[in-house]
Amino acid sequence: MREVQELQLQVMVQEDKEAKLPEHGSVPGEPVVDKFTNFGRWIRIAIYTFLVLSGQAAATMLGRLYYDRGGHSKWMATLVQLAGFPILLPYYCSISLSKSPKRETIQTTRPSFSVLASLYVSLGLLVAADCYLYSVGLMYLPVSTYSLICVSQLAFNACFSFFLNSQKFTPFIINSLVLITISSTLLGFQNDDSANNSADVSKGKYAIGFICTVGASAGYALGLSLTQLAFKKVIKRETFSAIMDMIIYPCLVASCATVVGLFASREWKSLKREMAEYELGKVSYVMNLVWTAIAWQVFSIGSVGMIIEASSLFSNAISVVGLPIIPVLAVIFFHDKMDGIKVTAMVLAIWGFLSYVYQHYIDDKRNTEEVSRTTSTQNQ
Repeated sequence: MREVQELQLQVMVQEDKEAKLPEHGSVPGEPVVDKFTNFGRWIRIAIYTFLVLSGQAAATMLGRLYYDRGGHSKWMATLVQLAGFPILLPYYCSISLSKSPKRETIQTTRPSFSVLASLYVSLGLLVAADCYLYSVGLMYLPVSTYSLICVSQLAFNACFSFFLNSQKFTPFIINSLVLITISSTLLGFQNDDSANNSADVSKGKYAIGFICTVGASAGYALGLSLTQLAFKKVIKRETFSAIMDMIIYPCLVASCATVVGLFASREWKSLKREMAEYELGKVSYVMNLVWTAIAWQVFSIGSVGMIIEASSLFSNAISVVGLPIIPVLAVIFFHDKMDGIKVTAMVLAIWGFLSYVYQHYIDDKRNTEEVSRTTSTQNQ
């Protein structure tokens, strides 16, 4: 469910910053910021960061455990990435009720029901296909290899943003693209022994897993760019409720599409036997699926919270920087091999990630300074 729970990460939530400006001393003679309030904000950011990192790592590791201990249904592995979205509803309602009405009363022309329905259905189907590809990739690849390939989503995101969101290719972005591409390419040339630890995964299945994971990363990046474009051209409002709608409704569509796939593929007939033959027992089988779904929603709550408290850039950065943590956990819990190719790929991926984030940090800082200058001019 990587792209579902991160669809909101590239959305610019500027009204949250602007709504806080009067509280930060934009009126002459008003105190700047209460130290205790600022401290509390950073505490919340720390909590949300923990939720993102722990949720992402736990969900990926549990997904690998499902396959390692006897799980075989790719559609069930896809469904648990999506079906936990009702957990977000209480969080959605509580945050919406606590927000100031001023921050939700943005006068814009709202799109029609048919336009919104088409948007949510299209994104939901993309999300369902993307999650299925991620499930296939995780089934055939060691979790360390899988997570490192997922970093390629940044390269795809830069490319799609260039065509759909008018993002410019700067030296830092180009450097990031080259490094991440080399990182993913290195993993594609691993031999059979280093690609798999002990599982009976053939070279052909490894290739399928590699291609599906790269395809899923590309689909995830496309979803981010399309979502950002939809907010700019269709929805035209960047409120908390609009962001949550963009998560919940596509998740609902994707869950329904996955259920159809589960029954159409007839995998549902083998679920009872799969549960009975699960190495850790029936209870562990059910708990694995339940906690995987919950872990993805924990990740989603953390990412949405960081958008509100900080910015979409910071939320996306924390999400991607958590990916190199997973190979370390995979070595500890699944005894994945960390040969020279994987170590080199990890270093290149982290280097490319830092280059990508630094460019966005520069852009975000420039935008913040422009907003500050505009606000100061208006107050004068």
